[in-house]
Amino acid sequence: MKLFHCGRCANLLYFENSRCTSCGSGLGFAPDVMDLLAIEPNDDGTWAAVARGDLYRLCGNYQNQGACNWLIPSPDAHTFCVACRLNRTIPDLSILKNNDLWRRLEKEKRRLVYSVLRLELPCEPRNEDQYGLAFDFLADQPAMFDERAKVKTGHANGVITMNIAEADPVERERMRSQMAEPYRTVLGHFRHESGHYYWDILVRSGPWLGPVREMFGDDARDYKQALDQYYQYGPPGDWQSWYISSYASSHAWEDWAETWAHYLHMVDTLETAWQFGMRVNARQRPVMNSEPDPAFDPYQADDFDALIKHWLPLTLALNSLNRSMGHEDAYPFVLAAPVVEKLRLVHRIAHGG
Repeated sequence: MKLFHCGRCANLLYFENSRCTSCGSGLGFAPDVMDLLAIEPNDDGTWAAVARGDLYRLCGNYQNQGACNWLIPSPDAHTFCVACRLNRTIPDLSILKNNDLWRRLEKEKRRLVYSVLRLELPCEPRNEDQYGLAFDFLADQPAMFDERAKVKTGHANGVITMNIAEADPVERERMRSQMAEPYRTVLGHFRHESGHYYWDILVRSGPWLGPVREMFGDDARDYKQALDQYYQYGPPGDWQSWYISSYASSHAWEDWAETWAHYLHMVDTLETAWQFGMRVNARQRPVMNSEPDPAFDPYQADDFDALIKHWLPLTLALNSLNRSMGHEDAYPFVLAAPVVEKLRLVHRIAHGG
């Protein structure tokens, strides 16, 4: 994730900020320029970008719900920003807890959309494009004894459904422990489910299908039967030699989605480190520079080997930092050689799809 600076006072800003803590200026993220802008109101309801003069309107979820900090270019007639227009269903906001959970979901969803925009991937709302993307944020029904009342997080035909309970840290940790998962986050869910969507968009009917099948396996294998087998017998004993996670071993689609999500983890975390000017060499001292190296942008890097070269030492540093604070590893993954090659193929598809 990029770092930003206030257009009025040059104070350091972060992606989620809606107001500068130094000068008090209102802020809004403008996806047309991929920048967090200081803005000031005009009498006609528009907002002008300080020092730029470009005119914007606040996203409806920014203006009315405080659940977004994105802007809409003034000529654009839409009520919602490019991220919020992807919503097909939101939870009942008359329930107080739903408000908090929905806001947490929206914050992580915007990180996903940011990555998609940085990679210049298609991201049109499904109600505007038959191949577009939509999100349903749903809550479990009160009759919790009935499994049919529970919302299942997943993807189908361009619609990503998210159980809002995933935004509850207590519930998410309970599920992580129950499923014996080393890693479970809201952003991870978004990235994983987006992988299923981009399989349909970039792989299913295009020239990449052959190379993907060769690398990830037979996607024609019965999906339900494969998952039933996985949940009954677990992953193969040597799964870490071939897959990024145990769940990835269940079916080619899940292997692709898990690897796609991991690629997004990589480039976004590398961008954050790059923006902070952090350089890590496991054989030397970590270096913190005042300015990032302009020659390295993880989202635009053509050379996948350069990403891996930066990534592996950084994960060692991340885990060491976490241990110093008494936490578990931030990066509980092992990148075996076949996994690296799968990530390389995802990189090629993301940049050439």
